[in-house]
Amino acid sequence: MALYDTSNPLDKANFMLRAKKLAESGKIVELAEKKPKRTLSQNNFLWLCLSYWGCQTGYTKEEAETIYKNVNRELYYTHKVIAGVEIEYIRHTYELDTAEMTASIDKWRNWAAMNDACPVYIPSPEDYQLIQQMEVEISKNNEFI
Repeated sequence: MALYDTSNPLDKANFMLRAKKLAESGKIVELAEKKPKRTLSQNNFLWLCLSYWGCQTGYTKEEAETIYKNVNRELYYTHKVIAGVEIEYIRHTYELDTAEMTASIDKWRNWAAMNDACPVYIPSPEDYQLIQQMEVEISKNNEFI
């Protein structure tokens, strides 16, 4: 299957010729837009950040998650009435919407970098090279986190 860059006049002309020929063929065809690869999903990125932070500080992924939720206490800790009793309820990450998740990850990244006890720089999801380095570091230490 050929790819055409329709911002390039030559590719666009070739695409139009090919599309016309396919349209006239009477066959079933597929037309698809090629999109650039996305950044990691928020949830995958969050777990990558927590694992990397744990790897750098000696905490497990579960301990890192607990600390992350405490850093983002206003998002995760809430009160719920269950069976007539009001309890403190800790939300799951899947209960956050996109904006809340973005805010919580940004707050975690800032907290991790500014933490006096164990500062760790966590790159943005767009910084592919550093993300790959984080993944390598985690794979080397996976048995400990």
